[in-house]
Amino acid sequence: MWRLKEEAHGNNKNENARLIKEKLEALNGKIPGLIKLEVGIDFVHSPESADIVLYSEFESREALQVYQEHPLHKEVMPFVAGAREMRIAADYEI
Repeated sequence: MWRLKEEAHGNNKNENARLIKEKLEALNGKIPGLIKLEVGIDFVHSPESADIVLYSEFESREALQVYQEHPLHKEVMPFVAGAREMRIAADYEI
């Protein structure tokens, strides 16, 4: 989950949320072991809300590591990092 800066990359928060969603969801089907990736944009806008959330499923822990090191993912990372104010993450197995 990320809370975004009010402005970054010459865009407002809403535009960056849309661009992050577009860039990350474009990775679907392009990285081995990535089963599903979706990005949700918050519509409540409460003080406790994150602005966007990334949900992804992988075949294994090893597939998660492949994703994290994959060049296509690494291309998106600087944009997300530059637009975010705060990040919270949790990786878990079911």
